[in-house]
Amino acid sequence: MAKKLSASSRLEKQISVSAKSIWNKPLTERQNAALGCVGRRQKRAGVSQLDYSDIPALTDKQLSPFRPPPKKLVAVRLDADVFEWLQQYGAGYSTRINNILRVVMSQGR
Repeated sequence: MAKKLSASSRLEKQISVSAKSIWNKPLTERQNAALGCVGRRQKRAGVSQLDYSDIPALTDKQLSPFRPPPKKLVAVRLDADVFEWLQQYGAGYSTRINNILRVVMSQGR
């Protein structure tokens, strides 16, 4: 008999987990062992004794791809139905407008 594809499997019930409950959960033996291995490896390598002084600082040109482009505050007049359509997806409609315009701009229209 052929094995079923995972797409045809029944979905599990989603559970909600907070960050607090994750941080307060004790580590398993396997996780403790892995952390111990990492700690011993770092101790052997003398990571804290590495000298980074010979590495030059990054220039603004090198860092620019990682900085978001500056935003400009503008007022836009939209048709009421367009505005309601944007708002129906929840908060952040101005970011949504920006993303839509960016796609159109990238398509060269």
